[in-house]
Amino acid sequence: MKTVALIMAGGTGARLYPRSTAKHPKQLIHLLGEGTMIQNTVMRLMPLFTPEDIYIVTSDDLAPLVKEQLPAIPAHNIIMEPFRRNTAPSLALSNIMLGKRYDPDTVVVSVPSDHIVHNVGEFHQSLEVAIETAHTLQGIVTIGIEPTRPETGYGYVQISDEPESLGALYQQNVRNVTVFAEKPDVATAQRFIDAGDFLWNSGMFVYRLDTFDKEFQTHLPEHAPLFEPLKQETSLAAFNQLLHNAYRQIRPVSMDYGIMEKTNNVQCIISSFEWSDVGSWDELYRLSKKDSRKNVLEGDVFTVGTKGCFVSSYGKVIGLVGVEDLVVIDSENVLLITKRGNTQTVSELVDLLRRKQIHKLI
Repeated sequence: MKTVALIMAGGTGARLYPRSTAKHPKQLIHLLGEGTMIQNTVMRLMPLFTPEDIYIVTSDDLAPLVKEQLPAIPAHNIIMEPFRRNTAPSLALSNIMLGKRYDPDTVVVSVPSDHIVHNVGEFHQSLEVAIETAHTLQGIVTIGIEPTRPETGYGYVQISDEPESLGALYQQNVRNVTVFAEKPDVATAQRFIDAGDFLWNSGMFVYRLDTFDKEFQTHLPEHAPLFEPLKQETSLAAFNQLLHNAYRQIRPVSMDYGIMEKTNNVQCIISSFEWSDVGSWDELYRLSKKDSRKNVLEGDVFTVGTKGCFVSSYGKVIGLVGVEDLVVIDSENVLLITKRGNTQTVSELVDLLRRKQIHKLI
């Protein structure tokens, strides 16, 4: 059974603005520890995959940076999208490219480029079970993380307890998925945890090439015909022209919304390794080392009577006096100030700047 890894690396990380921008998104910058997020993702996959079996899907404009940061990955393993169209189209394009190189029963392990994982051994065990499940049941398998708090920044999956339908896989923490839930408010997230049958949706997907193709055609019938001509095209110039034409016409749609919420053939691996989608300044604050007053201070930052703040300086002195629970992020051109607990909405500021056509700042 052939297995390859696919790293999704085309996003802009708008909720981590202004540190993360369209030209230098969060997966290509240093946030925690050594290495950029995408470099750490590749290192995490290396024990299970050779560099030749690791693929990256990203946008045309980010491809040079990706190649620079990942010299061990062959250049022809970088799959480039002409425009950003969210995760379902990016996975569909990747499926076509991989289908030109591998048999239809090849299993793809698709993971985001911007997550933090501890207990890597447990992570590998979950992936190995997911690979076996995807190969055997020919469904789409996701990794579900046991929640430790009522998190509003993650989606959730609800699982069912049906041992008879899963056979021996049931003993390996495999469950069927009944519901994909959008990011909830705090009260709903707490209800999910209290119910006991909800897990965090990690955004990792494991599937056979032929399984994805079938699900994509079934659940995104307006997208699938635009991709179909790409499958047989052998001329690079003609392929790129067809690809640009397709991407100009398709609407952005996520894998969760486009396929996972619609299909009835989804399994989940119950996992308990420490995991984080570093998607907001609140999450980065939670993961960062704090001083005695619960502040996270980076750079030339001085405080008096201040607690619970996340402050990051970019070459200038920042002083805070008598404030609590603020996020202050300085960058070369932008100063962001918001309240802790409100950083999931930072992307709305990015949308505003885009509508105002202030593109140089985003």
